[in-house]
Amino acid sequence: MFQTVMLVFLGGGLGSLARYGVTLAVKQFSHINFPIATLIANVLSCLIIGLAFLIFSSKLQDQMLKMFLVVGFCGGFSTFSAFSFETMEIFRRGEYFLGITNVAVSFILCIGVLLFLVKK
Repeated sequence: MFQTVMLVFLGGGLGSLARYGVTLAVKQFSHINFPIATLIANVLSCLIIGLAFLIFSSKLQDQMLKMFLVVGFCGGFSTFSAFSFETMEIFRRGEYFLGITNVAVSFILCIGVLLFLVKK
């Protein structure tokens, strides 16, 4: 149990650092008024989870690696709370079209990635 907790802890920390790195990178190259860093992190996290599902369901049964990658890393990397907060701020500014676009694009891309990868 302790080993599992430590793997989730380590994965979560690395995922959080990766999320922060995405935010810094996006700030360098994008000046649009849209939460693109959160969108990128969430879509990439869905891609990782989808690929992990494919790998763990057919070829690899390593539960420790699964806990590290899926629960830890993706849990720290993806961020529903940031998505929710940023969307609320968009609506609060009165930019309703942009807020609805954020919700729709996030949903379509994140669920779409998983549906594309996991076709069962």
